[in-house]
Amino acid sequence: MQIDESWYICPSKAALRTSAGGVIVRIEKGKARIALVEEQPFGIYILPKGGVEKGEDLEKAARREIEEEAGLSDLQLVEYLGTRGHLAFDKQKWITTHFFLFTTAQKVGKPTDPEHAYTCEWFPIDGLPEMLWPDQRELIESCRERIERLMP
Repeated sequence: MQIDESWYICPSKAALRTSAGGVIVRIEKGKARIALVEEQPFGIYILPKGGVEKGEDLEKAARREIEEEAGLSDLQLVEYLGTRGHLAFDKQKWITTHFFLFTTAQKVGKPTDPEHAYTCEWFPIDGLPEMLWPDQRELIESCRERIERLMP
């Protein structure tokens, strides 16, 4: 599937959905590594994120979704990164995702979502693979300076 600019235009009658997730950074040998999730069998990477449940605050939703999709639970909040929006796959819903920057020392995660086959992989910030959503890559790039400040 190719995501182009049409995915970033909200139709006036689109249903709205709120989502939360994160950019997760692990420092290894003085280099920043970013956690990305791949859902089998699609073979393309995304940042872990998903729907906010009724009554759930945004940070808790981000932590829950990261644990479900990436299996990472030992997360330290660095800061709120803002929102990104795009259409859902059915192009009937507009999803606004609130992103947080987290750090972790956790190397391996076991995703807990029983309905999807996720794997979590770590990539150097200068060696990110192809990602499904261009705005997610742009988000990582836009917080590069913040990420570099985390390194010793």
